[in-house]
Amino acid sequence: MHDFEVNATLDKGEQYASLLPQIFALCKGEDDLIANLSNISAALKQSFNWWWVGFYFTKDYELVLGPFQGPVACTRITFGKGVCGLAWKNNQTIIVEDVSKFPGHIACSSASRSEIVIPIVLNKEVIAVLDLDSEHLSHFDDIDKKYLEELCEFIATLF
Repeated sequence: MHDFEVNATLDKGEQYASLLPQIFALCKGEDDLIANLSNISAALKQSFNWWWVGFYFTKDYELVLGPFQGPVACTRITFGKGVCGLAWKNNQTIIVEDVSKFPGHIACSSASRSEIVIPIVLNKEVIAVLDLDSEHLSHFDDIDKKYLEELCEFIATLF
């Protein structure tokens, strides 16, 4: 059992700087991918209280739902469709300030207002994406991008 210590009075960058080493330590010595991704999604949700935190795995030109925290989610997303599919197709992080203004947004939950999706890359191939949704507009920024990309580089080593 591990309680994550993230001081909410710190600025966002400091919160990430505190959290990431705890996540790395949590995964050390555990080689089950699903267990690690489940704990990572729980740690992110617990620390930042986002609406939805989860993973999608690439499989047969689709993204298939993996471990997550939050309300019921879309099970499959087609290559290139929605924010997740586009992040996969372009192999780049996408930040959406207002999902209602994103062409082709896939609304798994009407409560989601902003989103960030980060590809997880192994051997130059996107193998999964980390998807984070917030019920607030313009919730994610370059600080999130920086630290979540660092986290996803670590996550790629778990595959």
